Amino acid sequence: MRQTTMAKPNEVVRQWFVVDATGLTLGRLASEVATVLRGKHRPTFTPNVDTGDFVIVVNADKIVVTGNKDETKNYYNHSQWKDGLRVRSLKTMRERYTIEWVERAIHGMLPHTRLGDRQRMHLFVYKGPDHPHAAQQPVELKIKG
Repeated sequence: MRQTTMAKPNEVVRQWFVVDATGLTLGRLASEVATVLRGKHRPTFTPNVDTGDFVIVVNADKIVVTGNKDETKNYYNHSQWKDGLRVRSLKTMRERYTIEWVERAIHGMLPHTRLGDRQRMHLFVYKGPDHPHAAQQPVELKIKG
């Protein structure tokens, strides 16, 4: 008989990964990073326990998108007040709010619960190639495409 392994929060050993986003497509990057943040790449994945690792994304300003999304895709926020709708194009998000743009894509692929909130805190996004997490000795994470 097989035994199902259930991870316990105090037994999880976390790793640090660094992803160079130069030339990667936003959606493929986001889905792979979300998988690592959730811990689904581990054999001990448990849906109700935060078994994910830390991920550092560098060179976020060099991410590409396909098609004509620069002109057609919009991001919407509403303040819940009258006339409180804010619309920003992908081009604006990429130029002015690069970090928020990448985080928003990855956050959308994580659970929208308290567990997802804890997993979101394990993501670090930086515009350039430098990051202050060298002491954690991050391992490079290869992403296809």
